[in-house]
Amino acid sequence: MFKLPQSEYEGRIGRLRGLMSSKGLDAVYMSGPTNLKYFLGFNYLPTERAAAIIVPREGEITFFGPIIEKDHLPYQTKLITRVFTYMDYPGEVHPMKLFAGWLEQIGLTGKKIGVDNPAFYSSPYGYKGPLLSELVPNTSFIPVGDDLYEMRIIKSENELSLIRESVRWGHVAHELLQKYVAPGVYDFEVAARASLEASVKMKRELGPEFKATTASPLIAHAGIRGQVGEASAFPHALSIERPIRKGDIIGTGASADVGGYHSELERNLFMGEPSEKVRKYHEIALKMQEAAFQALKPGAKCSDADKASYRVAKEYGVTDFLRHHSGHGMGLEGHEPPFLDVGEQTVLKPGMVFSCEPGIYIPGLGGFRHSDTIIITEDSAEWVNKYPRDTDSLVVKC
Repeated sequence: MFKLPQSEYEGRIGRLRGLMSSKGLDAVYMSGPTNLKYFLGFNYLPTERAAAIIVPREGEITFFGPIIEKDHLPYQTKLITRVFTYMDYPGEVHPMKLFAGWLEQIGLTGKKIGVDNPAFYSSPYGYKGPLLSELVPNTSFIPVGDDLYEMRIIKSENELSLIRESVRWGHVAHELLQKYVAPGVYDFEVAARASLEASVKMKRELGPEFKATTASPLIAHAGIRGQVGEASAFPHALSIERPIRKGDIIGTGASADVGGYHSELERNLFMGEPSEKVRKYHEIALKMQEAAFQALKPGAKCSDADKASYRVAKEYGVTDFLRHHSGHGMGLEGHEPPFLDVGEQTVLKPGMVFSCEPGIYIPGLGGFRHSDTIIITEDSAEWVNKYPRDTDSLVVKC
């Protein structure tokens, strides 16, 4: 079964309570959706409706939030045993004012409470409201967001298993993308076709108990996202107005949602035989990625990978074409700390998971970047993706 066992969440709550003991906290208040997912297996859609989970050092775990989630809670997690709900936002009484009263009911006013978000709730859907710290001024609220992130950096064997499965299905989705990409089609056409086919195959193989953890209808996905031809020189292109055509350099990406965990597979595809100039830059990008990977090992610093990649770029005279660092952590989120960046001094440890993705971007020509999922092991690093990287394997015959 491709989901975390109950014991994994119980262990995380235990570590969270250990954090409370070390910091002298009576409870932790969490409203960040990723934290709710990580510690409780609860997938909350952060709309305008404020919600939070309160984990005390001892006693019941409590949910504050909209009644729309009341019946959904026990379906997702067995760890929340006390529930306080309101009808909707903004309501006759603002939800945060209700939260203040509920804190008093559960005996936490006047205590020391860790919080993952100093705003107490955030949402892209128009939520606004008073700070809980202003409503209960006699209570101490201590930021612990960085501490919670730190707890997520080292992945357990269960987590690594899910990430490896995500890699497997990202591979399947990308194979389909490479199969269907062709001159005359739009990037979104081939992405939709490949993602749907891979998702159906994934669901059928993993069985009826497997389900996604987001509202997306697709559990495996591969895409191009506008990185077509000259627009592939934009690392974060969004779309392109024209269809794919012969001669294009294409930037692709693929992954899959397995128990909420993700991976990263990015490649260049070449529509027809690439020119010598295109081959040259692609080979340089591959050398940069290889250099970054060789620097990834326990005891090294995250900055070592970025520096190694930069040395190759400098050797080949392409530093003016760099646009980003060499990679980032990942897990429940696509980008997580720490980062493979010249300024990141975090020491690499077994169980960390990264993308490895240095790239070069030539205006008017295109972008050259591969990304692969890397797991730091006890004595080295594991290159999890096995998808071909060489130029010839990525040429699409037109």
